[in-house]
Amino acid sequence: MPAVDHPTATEPAARPPARGPGRGHHRARTGTTTSGSTPTPGRRRRLDPTVGRRPAAPFEPPGDPELDGTGDPPEQPTRRRALLVALAAAATASAAALVAGLLSWSPEPPEPVESTGTARPLTAAEADRLAALRVTNQRDVRAGVRVTVGEGGGRTELVGWVDWARPLVYLDVGGPGAGAERGLVQATPSTLLVRPDPAATATPAPPPLVPPDDRWRLRELPAGRGLPAVRDLLLGLGADRVDPAGPEARWLRRETVDGVPVDVLQAPLAPLGPTAHGSTPGPATTGPPDPQPQLWVDRDARLHRLAGWLPDGTPVTVELARADRPTLRPVDALGGRPGLPRALSDAEADRLARLPARLRAAGGATLTVTEPSAGLRGTGWLSWAGSAAYLSVVAGDDPGRRTLVRARPGSVARLVVPAGAAPAPPLPAPAGLVRAAGRPPGDDVERLLDAALRAGAVPATAAVRIRADRVANRTVDVIEVRGTLRWWVDRGGLARRLELRTGRGVWVQLELSPGPVPALPGAERMVRPSTRRR
Repeated sequence: MPAVDHPTATEPAARPPARGPGRGHHRARTGTTTSGSTPTPGRRRRLDPTVGRRPAAPFEPPGDPELDGTGDPPEQPTRRRALLVALAAAATASAAALVAGLLSWSPEPPEPVESTGTARPLTAAEADRLAALRVTNQRDVRAGVRVTVGEGGGRTELVGWVDWARPLVYLDVGGPGAGAERGLVQATPSTLLVRPDPAATATPAPPPLVPPDDRWRLRELPAGRGLPAVRDLLLGLGADRVDPAGPEARWLRRETVDGVPVDVLQAPLAPLGPTAHGSTPGPATTGPPDPQPQLWVDRDARLHRLAGWLPDGTPVTVELARADRPTLRPVDALGGRPGLPRALSDAEADRLARLPARLRAAGGATLTVTEPSAGLRGTGWLSWAGSAAYLSVVAGDDPGRRTLVRARPGSVARLVVPAGAAPAPPLPAPAGLVRAAGRPPGDDVERLLDAALRAGAVPATAAVRIRADRVANRTVDVIEVRGTLRWWVDRGGLARRLELRTGRGVWVQLELSPGPVPALPGAERMVRPSTRRR
């Protein structure tokens, strides 16, 4: 019997056969033999994989057991495939439903822009816009306006601008019912100036941006009607604080104004105040009369139209052109064009301090005075060397006579005579004027003459520079003293104009042309004409 080799302690045991690829292979078991073979003592036997076991699957490339189900029990792949099929079917059905919905969808029709909705209380957003209406105007500074007062053949039409920041109204007045008010208007909260023009066309047009400098008259009319009521309404549309909307405010409908969507609201408006009539104008009015005005307000709280009643019961409509915002220039009687007031520079303060000496050295000046309250206009002379003034004044409403005025510091004498052919006062002065007793200055013209004659030194701390300007083809600095007196001083230190603010809110002007003057009544000494060029 041949000898059998057994492993020794120093010889390693034989390696088990390598594991084949794929699944279904198992490690060899010891103590067993293959079918039909004789067991060999001390050697491991492999179990026949065909006996009591499922045959090994053929080789497949390795994959993901979680996706392909190769690691699942035999019944699991079928369930997973069924689940995937169900999910795919649900997704397909959802996509089909979405496509069908998109094909059948159409946008909802937009809300009608011009609709006659039912009146209702304001929403919170509408109430906020109504409350901010006047503050928005103040912030926008200016707007173009077209105002219609009255109806039919008796209506008055006004076209121009309102400046809420200044504040100032500048209008051209026309229409079939304008009458004597036809012409130009400039107004502040306290002053209303008119420039009548009866020959103007019936249809008003925007006034010239640079207003005419003559024929402006102060007009004092009763409040609550006519031009003062329109002025108060327009300026009152601006404010620096909000006006909370009251419970009586209502939303009426939606419209468009010049392509801008607006909400038509009905609510009390402070500038209109209580009305005397008790109804709201306009073709859209339905139902019982209501004294509250209608307001066309856009999404930015900007007013585009207003329809209401003036305090005297006259219907009024205001249309605002929000993009028409030119800078307005007040006429000289209202202070002239705006400036940026500031403290005097050293050079300006020096010229102001030397002004009295420069005026006395100049000797005198030819003067022209304009007073818009009564339409007064006068011409004459002023002598700083002789401390006297002599002029002739004519009132606009009484051109058939004139008033001769003789003035000295603190004293004025007057004499009324028939109007002469020449605007200058007669020389020599009438004896009646020379003998007339003097009295303290009374009206605005007399007080302005007195200020010009005194022309004392002014401390720089009491003055501010308003702006640079031009007069008589010269550049001047407009210097305001204590808020009531304005000297127009050229760069050579001579005064070219003097203005006095009156209690009515207008400025009286005294134009000065320094030069030789004749002998004036009441002068301390005669001033010889000088040929020296200044």
